[in-house]
Amino acid sequence: MEKLALSDLLHIKHPIIIAPMFLVSNEEMIIAGTENGVAAAIPALNYRSTELLREGLKRMKARAKGPIGVNLIVNASNIYVEEQLKICVEEGIDFFITSLGSPKKVIEAAKAKSIKVFCDVTDVEYAKKVEALGADAVIAVNNRAGGHAGRIDAKTLITSIKQAISIPVISAGGVGTKKEIDELIAAGADGFSIGSVFIASNEAGVSQEYKQACVNYGEKDIVMTSKLSGTPCTVINTPYVKEIGTEQSWLERFLNRNKRLKKWVKAMTFYRGMKSLEKAAFSATYKTVWCAGPSIEHVKSIQSVKEIIDKLVSNE
Repeated sequence: MEKLALSDLLHIKHPIIIAPMFLVSNEEMIIAGTENGVAAAIPALNYRSTELLREGLKRMKARAKGPIGVNLIVNASNIYVEEQLKICVEEGIDFFITSLGSPKKVIEAAKAKSIKVFCDVTDVEYAKKVEALGADAVIAVNNRAGGHAGRIDAKTLITSIKQAISIPVISAGGVGTKKEIDELIAAGADGFSIGSVFIASNEAGVSQEYKQACVNYGEKDIVMTSKLSGTPCTVINTPYVKEIGTEQSWLERFLNRNKRLKKWVKAMTFYRGMKSLEKAAFSATYKTVWCAGPSIEHVKSIQSVKEIIDKLVSNE
């Protein structure tokens, strides 16, 4: 594992990034990851303001034992992206992960400060585009990823992208054991972005009920819903999710197809969905929607970040 390209890119012992997870990732998780030989990233949107983002980066930079990164949503839905980018560059983070849009501005700003840029991709076509823009690596988001998953299985996605581009391919989705890591290394993965198994960590700032749900439920309990953000997203199929269903209503679908209203409906759906996730992440009520991926199948107890990393890299 130590010979994979991601280890060289970020100068880390294990070629793993603790993936940025909306609401779940926090500073303690990031620090613990860097103390145990991996890199870790946090979504910029986990901070309620750009000022708090700057303060958080200063705290993490002071304590981190390894590289820290920030996930930026780079499409028009993130009205703070330019200020977030400016702050991250000024504070000297180690790498960016870009999602949902063109990374061109991020790459241009990062190159001037020797900051690495890894771009989420779900197919070969987009991988080629971000390589041409100057990305340092792609993060191949497969169909077993938590949150907004891709459409293609991990091995097929890795193989096809490796044949099309020359920069490293980091696999994202469905990994929870050393065996699964080894299988994807054989398929050509240059590193891993791993998220869901870290939800049930001592360091995660979410509710104990959310963590325990990742222990109690498994792969068969993960379903896709379009009711949160309008884009299919993986959640745990709790009784409440079963009650409300996973498909948008006929009215929601109609409004999403209306050319005049589509933009505003999507924005409203996204905002409403994110507020629902925020409430569920930090409190426990009957009406909870917990985001997670299939790799929670391997979560058997709530552990420290160190214990989870040891399990991922150990041959035992």
